[in-house]
Amino acid sequence: MGQTKSGEKPSQYSYTGLHRVIHERARLSVLTSLSVHPKGLRFGDLKQLSGLTDGNLSRHLQVLVTSKLVEITKTFEGNRPQTFCKLTALGRKRYAEYVLVLERVVKDAAAIKAPAAKRGSSPA
Repeated sequence: MGQTKSGEKPSQYSYTGLHRVIHERARLSVLTSLSVHPKGLRFGDLKQLSGLTDGNLSRHLQVLVTSKLVEITKTFEGNRPQTFCKLTALGRKRYAEYVLVLERVVKDAAAIKAPAAKRGSSPA
């Protein structure tokens, strides 16, 4: 499990890998959408996949860009501006680490719930 900065072992259920920047529902949706599209997505496609409004998506993308998890490029196709969003290498790494921690949360929760379910099904 590793150690904390102070050299202590972290608590079993502390889940220190659940980063606040990623854990917010809208940003998790954006990162998941981008992770399954390694070449990136146009803003409009990302908006549709994440179910966010233009303003919400723009704000969450700002946070992800500031955290160096997403990069944004702006181009023109014809005379129309295009905003293109893509995970950075760091973003891909942090997202994968985050998903591993979520898997551990689910595994721990299943282990806790299993004995309670067995107790409830036994005859009295």
